[in-house]
Amino acid sequence: MPAKDLGTKHSCFKCGTKFYDMKKPVPVCPKCGADQRESPALKPPPTERRARAAARPVEPEAEEVEVDTEELEDDADDLEEAADDDEP
Repeated sequence: MPAKDLGTKHSCFKCGTKFYDMKKPVPVCPKCGADQRESPALKPPPTERRARAAARPVEPEAEEVEVDTEELEDDADDLEEAADDDEP
């Protein structure tokens, strides 16, 4: 009997046994009884999660920086005084 007549070849997702489904409608592992249609590898990820993840790009959070305006004014005053002192 050629392999073509045995149906589809499967490798059990639970125990790893290789077997043919013998053209039966439900591919069940002969060793552990796992239904191969329940394989996690055959199930695509939910479309909701993929769509949400693609729709929301992650933006880095900006850090708040406090600026001491009094210190800046003091520095500006010091620079003006130094410039006035340098004039002939």
